[in-house]
Amino acid sequence: MKTHYPDQTIVEAVNRHTLAVIVDNEPGVLARISGLFSGRGYNIESLTVSETQHETHVSRITIVTAGTAAVIEQIKAQLERLVPVHRVDDLTVRGEALERELCLVKVVGDGEHRVEALRLASAFGARTLDATLSSFVFELTGASEDIERFVKLMAGVGLVEVARTGIAAMTRGAGTLDG
Repeated sequence: MKTHYPDQTIVEAVNRHTLAVIVDNEPGVLARISGLFSGRGYNIESLTVSETQHETHVSRITIVTAGTAAVIEQIKAQLERLVPVHRVDDLTVRGEALERELCLVKVVGDGEHRVEALRLASAFGARTLDATLSSFVFELTGASEDIERFVKLMAGVGLVEVARTGIAAMTRGAGTLDG
């Protein structure tokens, strides 16, 4: 029977995933990985990379992205096909991963704004890295949600600059990805 109503559209959930990618530390690897994402229209929400095994020149790239289950599977499969990639692990699928981010926050102000900035920094457990008569630079490490809350609150007391590292993540327990 033909109807004039369009077929019902099935909407798949878009979920955030944290991927740990173990790669050879060689020129062009990061460009190839980021090119894979941009070439297919995928967004990288957070990207961190550092050499983790100096003797063997192996780096760990932590990528936070979002997509449907099919898109995430496609991203993982395409990453695994790149020659310098040793391993791709979806930390979101493996279970609750530990995720932390570091940020530096510069606040400029005087009087009550200075007092409030110090009070907020103390409440969040932020360290004061630099202090002048008119400014502070605070360091905070924590979950991205906590960093977001801290930055939003500091906006009301003279926030002028923010630098964030992106997410570093690791699975709980004794298992490793690098080994």
